[in-house]
Amino acid sequence: MFYRTILAMLMTATLSFPPFASAAVPFQDVLDVPAAKSALAAQSLFNGVALAGKRIVGVGQRGHIVYSDDMGKNWIQANVPVSSDLTAVYFPTAQKGWAVGHDGVVLFSGDSGVTWSKQFDGRAAAKSMESSYKDASSASLIDDVKRFVEQGPDKPFLDVWFENETTGYIVGAFSIIFRTTDGGKSWAPWYDKIDNPKRLHLYAVRPVGNELFITAEQGIVFKFDPKSERFKEIKTPYAGTFFGVTGKAGAVVAFGMRGNAFISRDGGARWQKVETGVPMGLTGGAVTEDGQIVLVSQGGLVLVSNDNGASFSKVKIEHPAPASAVTALDKNTLALAGPRGMSVHSFK
Repeated sequence: MFYRTILAMLMTATLSFPPFASAAVPFQDVLDVPAAKSALAAQSLFNGVALAGKRIVGVGQRGHIVYSDDMGKNWIQANVPVSSDLTAVYFPTAQKGWAVGHDGVVLFSGDSGVTWSKQFDGRAAAKSMESSYKDASSASLIDDVKRFVEQGPDKPFLDVWFENETTGYIVGAFSIIFRTTDGGKSWAPWYDKIDNPKRLHLYAVRPVGNELFITAEQGIVFKFDPKSERFKEIKTPYAGTFFGVTGKAGAVVAFGMRGNAFISRDGGARWQKVETGVPMGLTGGAVTEDGQIVLVSQGGLVLVSNDNGASFSKVKIEHPAPASAVTALDKNTLALAGPRGMSVHSFK
């Protein structure tokens, strides 16, 4: 996923031309350029998918957002004010949703994904960090914030989750984390509210049951402690990257590189490896309406567990394709986002 950061840096870099060039091309920041309309938008690279009521909404490269009201038969491109690559999307209600991506962008929709407005970006994030920690007592925190500001607004947000239509979290590279309690009108940095001194990348923020988790690099999972309002580190037997977390009460499944998946039955205190039989990265997870736990891979495989995460079996779908994210539409239908675009698949 980090290659997308490099892509974003290239996209936002100022172009230079030799002296004999006939005309200079003015620099345009992708944060200020609306996403271009394309008849093939739904077939481009997509990184995130969510449900807005029964509507499927996908987000992807160059600010593309598409939605479908007929189970993926037809896709309509939404109006988006930026052309930054988008990485994730979440709707806590059928109408209100948020999407995040590169350059620290946060988008909001109040009409089920048809139109979007920019609420936040990397420039605002830098100002918020600088203002919030100007009087910090920790020298290392001050140094981290100084570097964050000096490096510019290119840091990507990699996931977003909202508890309700007012309270939500965004996480990303280099331990970036912000929270809002007013529906995104303002975002407060939580850089100091997570036990992550190495500033590992944060890949996903999701609840399982009544508990909230963040997954990261080096086999680290963070769990939210409501009493201290802090994300506390949980160590696992794994040393690689966890791309996400899914499951249900009594079955927390963290998944990541090279087909690795681990399950905890006690809220993260102890973890056990789950044999998936998959050699490639597991990039998305979901739970169907009847309680099946689903994992998808970058190689196009779909895994389903009918025993609360104890084991996973490969299921056949028509026209399998590499996946970046998944959401369950019902007990046997999935919407996938991936390098080849948006798609809907049934499985048995």
